[in-house]
Amino acid sequence: MSKQSEAQLENQLIAQLVGLGYEKVTITTSDALIHNLKKQLEAFNNTVFSDREFETILNHLEKGNVFEKAKTLRDRFQLTRENGDSLYVRFFNKENWNSNIFQVTHQITQEGTYKNRYDVTLLINGLPLVQIELKRRGLEIKEAFNQINRYQRHSFWSSRALFQYVQLFVISNGGNTKYLANNKLQSVKQTFFWADVNNKNVTDLSAFAKAFLNTNHLGKMIAQYVVHNETHKILMVLRPYQFYATEQIVNQVATSNDNGYIWHTTGSGKTLTSFKTSQIIMDLPNVHKVVFVVDRKDLDYQTMLEFNSFKKDSVDVTDNTQSLVKQLTDDSKLVLTTIQKLNNAISKANYEKSLTHLQDKKVVFIFDECHRSQFGDTHKKITEYFHKSQLFGFTGTPIFAKNASKNDLGKRTTKDLFGECLHKYVITDAIKDQNVLRFGIEYIGKYKRKSNTFIDIVVEDIDKAEVFADPKRLEKIADYIIAYHSHKTFNKDYSALFAVSNIDTLINYYDIF
Repeated sequence: MSKQSEAQLENQLIAQLVGLGYEKVTITTSDALIHNLKKQLEAFNNTVFSDREFETILNHLEKGNVFEKAKTLRDRFQLTRENGDSLYVRFFNKENWNSNIFQVTHQITQEGTYKNRYDVTLLINGLPLVQIELKRRGLEIKEAFNQINRYQRHSFWSSRALFQYVQLFVISNGGNTKYLANNKLQSVKQTFFWADVNNKNVTDLSAFAKAFLNTNHLGKMIAQYVVHNETHKILMVLRPYQFYATEQIVNQVATSNDNGYIWHTTGSGKTLTSFKTSQIIMDLPNVHKVVFVVDRKDLDYQTMLEFNSFKKDSVDVTDNTQSLVKQLTDDSKLVLTTIQKLNNAISKANYEKSLTHLQDKKVVFIFDECHRSQFGDTHKKITEYFHKSQLFGFTGTPIFAKNASKNDLGKRTTKDLFGECLHKYVITDAIKDQNVLRFGIEYIGKYKRKSNTFIDIVVEDIDKAEVFADPKRLEKIADYIIAYHSHKTFNKDYSALFAVSNIDTLINYYDIF
């Protein structure tokens, strides 16, 4: 198996895809690709296009860059037919992705700056939406990534630029298989392994094809989990743990009234996950409104910017409680606010009349960093006020019984407030996937016994707290930080956090610095 050639990998993959529901077609030239596109769009739209009508469609498809074409793919095109009638032409069904037509072909040749021949192409309704590049076993997977970049520069833009409709790339050497979005800013760091719901990576090409390239899953990924970043005008795709978390919440909302929480480590992209979750949930027929709740005003504005980067004008920040009440009562499907403004809205009598009609509507609340904001009595107020509310929390540091703080309402854990954990992606998973940096632990200084004499008696332990709080020790640590700060932060290109054990020590350090 270690000597399996690229051609063997290719043929084996195509045979597997046919078994997964793809129609195998022979397309080796740009002309054949366009001819097949006409047939598939006719079948998909249940009509027949004249040559002039199809030329109009091609001219429409040819416009724009990769980012703009991704929008064209999901929109409808109003075609004026030769008899004067209007027809809205669809290129992809994002609501019912299984109704799309899936085909597989290989070795399509296109000539731009150079002549290129592509490995395996997945066509949906005749458009090339997934390009798979293979390398024989034993070669670095990065070679396939570099090849994709060459194709983008050399030939994807040629022959009516249909290959700029590619949404996802797959690269594999048989043993390692990754996927990535069609992103002009892409680097090999934006390539991801697929994984199962327990975060076990699916690396083998055959296993990846079964899990990721089956028509139902691939259709769903393109329909719902490719995100348009409006700030950078690029495509993004969710990582597997983001997909599973979103799917779990969507399923929970669609099938029950139970709450839940997502435990995803800091730095794993919770904002993108929560945005995509909110976007899908707000379109569910049983949901009246989705309220995304943060716990500080700066996060309020920051989250708005991030949400709107994923979808332009998707959300408007609530400047004050009155603005929040207005959005809760108008046709806004997604509302972004702070926990403080939400608490005001449901606590003050002058808003009561405006909000009463929401009490029996299904309103889904999604809390960002729920370990910080949900342990006062606001949680109780929300659940008592909104009779059909459903609450979900995102956190990187859930509160468990052993680290729960006590307040007037007792010691409450994340599970007490939100119910079961619906998906976990913890720091060890993120380090394994190289999504966050590993911990680099460096010990500076240590305490030694003055005497090496062996004493075979039990002695009373030293007062560690007294040693650690000793002013001479704190001064030495402060001197070390000042001396090595520029070196450790690469001449202040990076910042640092200084964590201490208690407030008294913090005050002492403040005086020393």
